[in-house]
Amino acid sequence: MTTITTPLPQLEGGWYLSDGGIETVLIYQDGIELPEFAAFVLLDSAAGRETLRRYYRRYLDIAAAAPGAGFVLESPTWRAGLDWGRKLGYDATAMQRFNADGVTLMLELRHAYAGRIGGAVVVSGCIGPRGDGYAPGAPMSGSDAMRVHLPQARALAGAGADMISAITMTTSGEAIGVARAAAEVGKPCAISFTVETDGRLPSGESLREAIELTDREAGTGGAPAYYMVNCAHPSHFDAVLDEDGTWTQRIRGLRANASQRSHAELDTMTTLDDGDPADLGGRYRRLRTPLPNLNVLGGCCGTDHRHVAAICAAWQA
Repeated sequence: MTTITTPLPQLEGGWYLSDGGIETVLIYQDGIELPEFAAFVLLDSAAGRETLRRYYRRYLDIAAAAPGAGFVLESPTWRAGLDWGRKLGYDATAMQRFNADGVTLMLELRHAYAGRIGGAVVVSGCIGPRGDGYAPGAPMSGSDAMRVHLPQARALAGAGADMISAITMTTSGEAIGVARAAAEVGKPCAISFTVETDGRLPSGESLREAIELTDREAGTGGAPAYYMVNCAHPSHFDAVLDEDGTWTQRIRGLRANASQRSHAELDTMTTLDDGDPADLGGRYRRLRTPLPNLNVLGGCCGTDHRHVAAICAAWQA
């Protein structure tokens, strides 16, 4: 299978599924220890890679049974930035290999499902925040964030990813940096912000402010292809989508949490709150009105193949 060239097929319409909360599934359901919440460490062994294949196949099978659905294969590299790698004892060379291996696995899965899925299958190279996904951390300018994330973007692009995704961005500054890094390596990108229960980013920025500022500051030709929201329940942000303006048309993706609890509450829990899959699916469907371009559908913390199946069913209803 060849790398998809821009424009990305999800920009042309149709609808696309993705996976759920990979880290919470692996930890709470599969009983696998992930140091620093890092799924990429499983790429280091044959057994680990087979675990990842089994994980992704659950979701690809849902898409294969849904007429017309495409799929966005998000590489298991959310924690595979250089700073996180150093915390886990890996040098820059090792992290380049992990990121490349993550994309290679996604390309392998795309090839395996060729002809079985009605829509396009897009391979996305996933970049996570430099710090914790639940807190803004130290402020970063767009230039600083580009420097931090460029090595990972280069590794993902060099391995053949169709696009770059920045998942669980907590500040516009870091989002701007990833968008610039993606432009530097010649790949379109999607920026996914997380929000608190008041619909604002952990930095205090409104979702609208973060999207509009990132579009302005990413630079000519560097603006994200689209935006997403992840790691928040729809009840945390659905009210802010009624604000005036065209900014909501820039949101195409949603990877919601299963739980309605806040990030602070989830951080202290020792058991998994997997919410109500059917209710979550209905909330996705109702967001089609305030988000007219929404067409990339997956899950985040606490979600698994049951939630994605419910979202898929609700979307087709």
